[in-house]
Amino acid sequence: MKISTKGRYALRMLLELALHQQDGYVALKDIAERQSISKKYLEQIVPLLSRAGLLKTNRGYQGGYMLARSPESYTVGEILRVTEGSLAPIPCLEHEKNECLRADQCMTLYIWEGLHKTITAYVDSITLQDIMDHNADSTGNDYCI
Repeated sequence: MKISTKGRYALRMLLELALHQQDGYVALKDIAERQSISKKYLEQIVPLLSRAGLLKTNRGYQGGYMLARSPESYTVGEILRVTEGSLAPIPCLEHEKNECLRADQCMTLYIWEGLHKTITAYVDSITLQDIMDHNADSTGNDYCI
C-alpha cells in the first residue's frame, strides 16, 4: 500500500487547520504557503474533504476553511479513506464481504487480512490532536544555549 500525495496533503491541510483553529476561517493561500503545497492542488482536495463533512467553508471576505469538528475527533484513517478510498492491501478486501471466487482456497488470504487489520487499527488510533501533542512533546523542551 502506498499513500498518494492527495492523502498526505489532505492530512497536512487538516493538521494546519487544527493548529490554527483559534484563528477562525483560514484562507487556502495561507495553508498553501505555510505547508509549501500548491494552492491549485489543495483546491482539488477541498471538495473531497467538504463532501465528507470534514471542513466548514466560508466564502467571500474573511472566508476560508476550518475544521468541522474538534481535532481529537479526526483520525488519520478517516482522512485517508476520504482521499484514498479503501486502505485494503488487495482488491478482494475492499468490500465488507469478500466476494473473491478463490477466497475459500486462498492460502495467503490470512496474511492480507492481518495486514489490513493492522493498518486499519493503527491509522484509526491516531487523531489530529495526537499528532499535535506528539509534535509539542518532541519540540517543546528542546533548548539550545
